[in-house]
Amino acid sequence: MTNKLRSGLIIVGLITLVGVFAPWLSPYNPQKMSLKDRLEGPSWSHPLGLDENGSDILSRLLFGARVSLSVAWSVVLISAGVGLIVGSYAAFRGGWPEMVLMRVVDMVYAFPSFLLALALVAMLGPALRNLIIALCLTSWTGFARLVRGEVLHLKEREHVLNAKALGAGGLRQIVLHIWPNLAGLLLVQMTFALAGTVIAESGLSFLGLGVSPSTPTWGSLLNSGRRVLAEAPHVSFAAGSAIILLVLGFNLLGDGLRDHLDPRRVRNSN
Repeated sequence: MTNKLRSGLIIVGLITLVGVFAPWLSPYNPQKMSLKDRLEGPSWSHPLGLDENGSDILSRLLFGARVSLSVAWSVVLISAGVGLIVGSYAAFRGGWPEMVLMRVVDMVYAFPSFLLALALVAMLGPALRNLIIALCLTSWTGFARLVRGEVLHLKEREHVLNAKALGAGGLRQIVLHIWPNLAGLLLVQMTFALAGTVIAESGLSFLGLGVSPSTPTWGSLLNSGRRVLAEAPHVSFAAGSAIILLVLGFNLLGDGLRDHLDPRRVRNSN
């Protein structure tokens, strides 16, 4: 196991545990307000200080981890599943179905994904389900393009041709002989997509178009800190550091997995 992979697993694992056990780890109710103590700096009772509403920042960060991770995993798993099916079908079917599907993929892929997600969330309204739907609609195309390219290459491999010669149908060839060889590449792509989804979710929450305003999120906390940046920089610092740390963890995890699954790449770089 490489240092990158180990570091990524530790960072992502710790933040995941923090999010799962947030109700027990949180020292205060994240929605509890104390306006007379608003923007209070870090102290023994509030290690990260209070925000502009007098809510404990540490508690809001812990609960915000749940939102970021749940959105990221939901979007990436759904997008990877859709992209896997669409890309595999297009590459294996060929002909006009491939042309039609890939032109649709190209059209969606060419449009700036964040702007498209922004427009969809603005139309659907701020809610966790709507946020996941909007991000899924803009994220599956990257997986579809990647899978199609790999399937076009893998379906000409000897073991797939042998299975075809022995009478294996198209579905059997894909599921038993092609998808297992895609697992490593798809897993690496998913880790990088998780990092991008965390940034997208935080950006939409920063603009007030993520989940409902009453739900603690890192993006909304970052936005509230922006308004009082000169007076209370600890608010933005805490939220920004959490986002950076989680994105760094996913990127390290992706780099580590890529090196672990392709040892030749590591030897060539050395």
